[in-house]
Amino acid sequence: MTGSAHAAGVSRGLAPPPRPAPTPQPAQPEQPAQSVSFASLVELVAGGGVAVLSGAGLSTESGIPDYRGPTGRARRAEPMTYQRFVGSAQARRRYWARSHVGWRQIGQARPNTGHHAVAELERHGLLAGIVTQNVDGLHQAAGARRVIELHGGLDRVACLSCRRRTSRTELDHRLREANPGWEASGRINPDGDAVLTDEQVEGFRVVDCTACGGLLKPDVVFFGENVPRDRVDECFALVGGARALLVLGSSLAVRSGLRFVTRAAALGIPIGIVNQGPTRGDADAAVTLDAPLGDTLGALAARLTGR
Repeated sequence: MTGSAHAAGVSRGLAPPPRPAPTPQPAQPEQPAQSVSFASLVELVAGGGVAVLSGAGLSTESGIPDYRGPTGRARRAEPMTYQRFVGSAQARRRYWARSHVGWRQIGQARPNTGHHAVAELERHGLLAGIVTQNVDGLHQAAGARRVIELHGGLDRVACLSCRRRTSRTELDHRLREANPGWEASGRINPDGDAVLTDEQVEGFRVVDCTACGGLLKPDVVFFGENVPRDRVDECFALVGGARALLVLGSSLAVRSGLRFVTRAAALGIPIGIVNQGPTRGDADAAVTLDAPLGDTLGALAARLTGR
């Protein structure tokens, strides 16, 4: 064998030189799901044209309990229906006694950080409008302008005969005058009435319309009563014309609010949901965030408005 051939053979038999071990890289921390969802929420709202659908969970930080969230309280009494209200003087007495007590808390409630954040987003032109299932008037108290009260408002009273509307403050004064010395207290329900015993209700005097003597009813939609068709149509028009739908503080457990999420999903409108606990709309949502409403919306408004 020649030297060159021997060299080649030796060369072919040698093992390749070892490769240097890769330098260990520091592990990248996994981004929390909350952070990812919040970033997606910011992106959803930043584009503007957002319709808001709010529920009782938005008002819990103002001291008003909700139905199903962390502060929700199960009802011990059957809710008042429209049919019972108009058909029974005793039912009206019981309702107005309970509502008279409850109004002391509802009427004194003040907007929380979440309400102010929504109003701030509207002032900066990011919202197309607000549909609220709440009857507490706190969106308007925070400064929001385009608010559709799906179920009406407790701050107004309507006569079922002449349709005249008056303020709840006026009625509160009249009820106090009609019931001197009457005092009662009880657990407050989300719709603004209190749980009272039969003994507490007994003797409470109801007042009627000063204009025609007709029955007075809070200007809200009772169970068994339909939301006015034109109001529903206005809500559908707002949602249908929006670039995105943002659900705040609602479990969407009843059709009254869920139908707007269903419509948005059918139209391909992206949906974001911020609520404490699961909702019936989660499957249709592009963004879901299970978090306190006040802190989340305050941070959202700060990010988008620079306040």
